[in-house]
Amino acid sequence: MGIGPGAGRWLKEAGPAGATRIRAKMARAVELATVLGNDKVDQALGLAATAGRFADDDLLSILGHIADSKPVGEVVRADEAHSVQNGTIDWQALGQ
Repeated sequence: MGIGPGAGRWLKEAGPAGATRIRAKMARAVELATVLGNDKVDQALGLAATAGRFADDDLLSILGHIADSKPVGEVVRADEAHSVQNGTIDWQALGQ
């Protein structure tokens, strides 16, 4: 729980969820926190707890997703300006 509140939440949720090898998984989390920093690993553990993800590679998967994600300001929302939908101009000639 020295990693942060996300680690504490993960530990509280893992037992009742029936997670196995909790000590080994937390040891791996501590190793990752040493390399990547407490903040990232704590965020990933918190997300894992919220999503009920307690399998062996779930923490690594979430960390990879966090690393690949863009900051909120850079996320593109689907709307008319960013559509990949074909236009309807080609249908105009149909039936003429």
